Amino acid sequence: MSEEKTFHLSSDDFRRQGYAVIDWIADYLERVERLPVLSRAQPGELRALLPEHAPARGEPFEAVLADVERLILPGITHWQSPNFFAYFPANSSGPAILGELLAAGLGVQGMLWSTSPACTELETQVLDWLVPMLGLPERFSSAGAGGGVIQDSASSATLCALLAARERATRFASNRRGADGRLVAYCSTQTHSSVEKAAKIVGIGAENLRQIEVDERFAMRPDLLAQRIAADEAAGLVPCFVCATVGTTSSTAVDPVREIGRLCRERGLWLHVDAAMCGTAALCPEFRYLHDGVELADSYCFNPHKWMFTNFDCDCFYVADRKHLIETLSVLPEYLRNKATESGAVIDYRDWQVPLGRRFRALKLWFVIRHYGVEGLQHHVREHVRLAQRFADWVRDDPRFELAAPAPLNLVCFRLRSGDAANQRLLDALNASGDLYLTHTKLDGKLSLRLCVGQTRTEERHVAAAWRRIQDVASTLRP
Repeated sequence: MSEEKTFHLSSDDFRRQGYAVIDWIADYLERVERLPVLSRAQPGELRALLPEHAPARGEPFEAVLADVERLILPGITHWQSPNFFAYFPANSSGPAILGELLAAGLGVQGMLWSTSPACTELETQVLDWLVPMLGLPERFSSAGAGGGVIQDSASSATLCALLAARERATRFASNRRGADGRLVAYCSTQTHSSVEKAAKIVGIGAENLRQIEVDERFAMRPDLLAQRIAADEAAGLVPCFVCATVGTTSSTAVDPVREIGRLCRERGLWLHVDAAMCGTAALCPEFRYLHDGVELADSYCFNPHKWMFTNFDCDCFYVADRKHLIETLSVLPEYLRNKATESGAVIDYRDWQVPLGRRFRALKLWFVIRHYGVEGLQHHVREHVRLAQRFADWVRDDPRFELAAPAPLNLVCFRLRSGDAANQRLLDALNASGDLYLTHTKLDGKLSLRLCVGQTRTEERHVAAAWRRIQDVASTLRP
């Protein structure tokens, strides 16, 4: 009798090829700082090199891995480069990569407790660990009415918070009849664009999202927020949601959460605090001033996948009272009914997010926390802040440049004093060099460069080299 044909990898081949991939990743991380940070690929370049049709027969793994080097690598912008200073970090680490690998190997679909109890319970425990690690209020712990869940990103966390706020404001009528056109939400002019997208998705609409002006530090003005809420109420509208930001994308501005929180309590609005990057800084007690007033929030999120050495995607989202979130998002078709859910003794995280399915994201976060410990995580956060502060000092000392915003943590916004055109030429020349990658924003209507220190392997020599390059290029610019 002939042996049944299979196209699957044998255990021996999987082991051999897996070792090859790990070796490739290890080699890549050792050489990444020597590669041009920003991809130089042109639109359509990779697709032109790929076959028009998929292969009819399987190819040797060695050929596939060789094409990663030949085809894929030239089209990669190297986020793990120590010379990547753009946007906010999306850093990773050895334990995070291995945790992700193990999660992929297990192939868990963690939509219900019953579909993998360890997936759910590890997530609950790790999210509870982070409450005291970050100095968050105890009401976000699962021991009480609240609790935490891992979302894919802060955008999804904001969406879930706004959905719950909508339902609380309408006493869950919107889930039955659609969104109430009178609902209004609020954020600052510096708030991340994900809030506007969430307002569109949940049916509030972009026109009913009020963007409140900011002060000289680019933080939301509570007095103007209060005035706008009162005006909307007088017009017969229903204010329901405020997003306060702890570390805005443009400049790491910190909204006055305590004042905003008191206003929300008085008026019955849901307060969501978005601390996507800067929340990680609260691992260090000296930076926990960032969380002043967070105990007044209904929900909170931060991203370990930005600055806590846990590869994308991994957002930690907390609610003070989980019943609002669960009642908003829970749908229980017959095929998902099970004894554990009906007992009420377990958490089913499908009710805490928009999708049904979910990956075992807690595994990589668990690996990271256990590998570094609180002490190791604090050390690296402090070092990144120290390096950014050194860079800010160098900017202050050069009369050609000025700081464009306060630099409390690891982001420095700066610009040439000679105007937008000069700053654009400087940015373009720097990024074309391949030595580093910066992005820009506009603050007070002026184009400003952003340098964010947060990649896993960034050291003082990289920041110093970036400043030398900036000075050198600035010297070549025509007035």
